[in-house]
Amino acid sequence: MNINELKSALQEAGVVGAGGAGFPTYAKLSEDADTVLLNAAECEPLTKVDRQLLIQNVREILGGMQLLVETLGANEGIIAVKKSYTASIDAISACIGEYQKLRIHILPDVYPAGDEVVLIYEATGRVVPQGKIPIVVGCVVVNVETALNVYRKVFEQKNVTTKFVTVAGLVRQPLTAEVPVGVTVADMIALAGGTTDDDYAIIMGGPMTGRIVTESELVTKTTKAILVLPPSCPPVAKRRMTTKFNIRNAMSVCSQCSMCTSLCPRHLLGGAIQPHEFMRALANGLTSGDSVNTYLNSFFCVSCGLCEMYSCHQSLSPRSLLDQYKGGLRQAGVKPPERPMKPVDPMREERKVPEHRLVHRLGLAPFDVPAPLSRHTDFESVTLSLRQSIGAPCVPCVKKGEQVSAGQLIGQPPEGALGVCLHASISGTVTDVTDQAIMIRS
Repeated sequence: MNINELKSALQEAGVVGAGGAGFPTYAKLSEDADTVLLNAAECEPLTKVDRQLLIQNVREILGGMQLLVETLGANEGIIAVKKSYTASIDAISACIGEYQKLRIHILPDVYPAGDEVVLIYEATGRVVPQGKIPIVVGCVVVNVETALNVYRKVFEQKNVTTKFVTVAGLVRQPLTAEVPVGVTVADMIALAGGTTDDDYAIIMGGPMTGRIVTESELVTKTTKAILVLPPSCPPVAKRRMTTKFNIRNAMSVCSQCSMCTSLCPRHLLGGAIQPHEFMRALANGLTSGDSVNTYLNSFFCVSCGLCEMYSCHQSLSPRSLLDQYKGGLRQAGVKPPERPMKPVDPMREERKVPEHRLVHRLGLAPFDVPAPLSRHTDFESVTLSLRQSIGAPCVPCVKKGEQVSAGQLIGQPPEGALGVCLHASISGTVTDVTDQAIMIRS
């Protein structure tokens, strides 16, 4: 199989990044890559998907990686996994010798080890220039579940119709479940035995970067976790603060200690982002001179949340305000500036944040429990969003009343647009087709 054949197969199968923003995998592939990295860091606390898949489906995942390395003509494939995932490391070590050009790299148990720029530096020593993508330094990074989906398409002719999701927190039976794409958050909580408390909030994604949702929210190809948490815990309380409140706090109590910058993962790699300078400029209404560059540097914030969830001793919200500001810049048509990288901070090793300390700081230690992996396919209905990833939404190619089978094509991206195909995740009848979604009832 050559690279163009693989790209076509992955676009047709609907393979996207399963652990982050959902960039179409076919568009990442390049013969300029000399290194393919498997991101098995599972960046967010409480999520269990990647480590469990590496135990249960290790040969398929390594097979997907080997295929990517061979097709791209890369020199090696690196399986980057945290040192605490001992069972996963054992599973990989038991069979990695069967795969040419693959090697394992043990990552420290720090946050955010799964940020792809941090991951690349840890595994290869290369620094991705700010505002650029990994291929600039010869790297392609894929998620564990993505590598599994690559294998399933090429060797088993399976399109992407299911998603692995961890359900944790205030639920009776925490679990990781493989479910059809398009089930609801309510369906997932029911699989976990329901909630253990009537007063809760739901975060889709991890506690650091996820968002608060309702039970009607849909599982998509990028959903990694559903966390049912107490309203008082920091991940929920922070998200419920308003921009007005956050700005007022910054103006009144920010001590300019610079801890947010001192622990910023991208700043430590030489990036221009300095949250404390942004907070200073915002709090004092500075709009000229160096402050302009400070505001423009907000583009280089990766929104990992470490500054406001861990670093700030005054419970301020640099990440939230940076997100608001760079969103406003984009809406105004402002482009990210060109900024040279500085040398990697010599204190970087000493300023890594241990994940176990982060879990305790977030009040999540009681919920960091096993979440056994299981498969669930018996659902009466699904609603498949036409936008499952970065890129153009799909155009439906089925109509209301039509019978479909699981795995059947139901949506395609516009000709020439960035995007991947969409497939029915259950067999049944198409009950509705809108500009936003396709509904199927079994």
